[in-house]
Amino acid sequence: MALMSNSSKIALVTGAGSGIGRAVSLALQGAGYSVVLAGRRADELEKTASMGIHEGGRMLAVPTDVGRPESVKALFAKVGETFGRLDLLFNNAGMGAPAIPMEDLSYEKWSDVVAVNLTGSFLCAQEAIRLMKAQTPRGGRIINNGSISAHTPRPHSAPYTATKHAITGLTKSISLDCRSFDICCGQIDIGNAATEMTSRMTAGVLQANGQLAPEPRMDVKAVSDTVLYMAGLPLDTNVLFVTVMANTMPLVGRG
Repeated sequence: MALMSNSSKIALVTGAGSGIGRAVSLALQGAGYSVVLAGRRADELEKTASMGIHEGGRMLAVPTDVGRPESVKALFAKVGETFGRLDLLFNNAGMGAPAIPMEDLSYEKWSDVVAVNLTGSFLCAQEAIRLMKAQTPRGGRIINNGSISAHTPRPHSAPYTATKHAITGLTKSISLDCRSFDICCGQIDIGNAATEMTSRMTAGVLQANGQLAPEPRMDVKAVSDTVLYMAGLPLDTNVLFVTVMANTMPLVGRG
């Protein structure tokens, strides 16, 4: 199998307009990848692109709604037209629902979370697989952003938790079905990376015992470093699951 330098590799990051997606996009670009930035907000994608380093790879913003098949098809058509291949997909786009009892959640809000977190990851993986199987050199890597919620839920998190459990099944299925085509698939489960989304945790979030308690966070660079490690492995090697978390957060044991 031919080896390529990072300077000739192409990555696609969904949810690239903020938080983890932005941090990983910039890390990949700084490592020499050309990065396709996908997300709903064109202005935030352009902001991510403007933050890249001059010496890094190319940054291409493509506004996309990952929950809509036609939007995902247009995204991957742009990738194919512009670069002719894809080496890495980071399925990162995700959203949560209001932290309310499950019986009070609307069908529309449930559907929104499923569309972005699960259907979006499926649609992007599907298009990535088609491209990776057909390109020369063949193959590539898909990294799905799971969550520690895939193993241990928070109170009032049924839509988010259910979709992250499903991402684990999707990861295993892609890994199994695509390994004969030199396509690796792994999952990164993240606990409290310091982004806008987790800022509320410093003031206190609901715990399983019904109390509110602040939770520690970790530098988002720990996430981007882990993704870079996974991305840099040869295609005969896969990290199927990895958990990166703030060391003292209440996940293992009893808090």
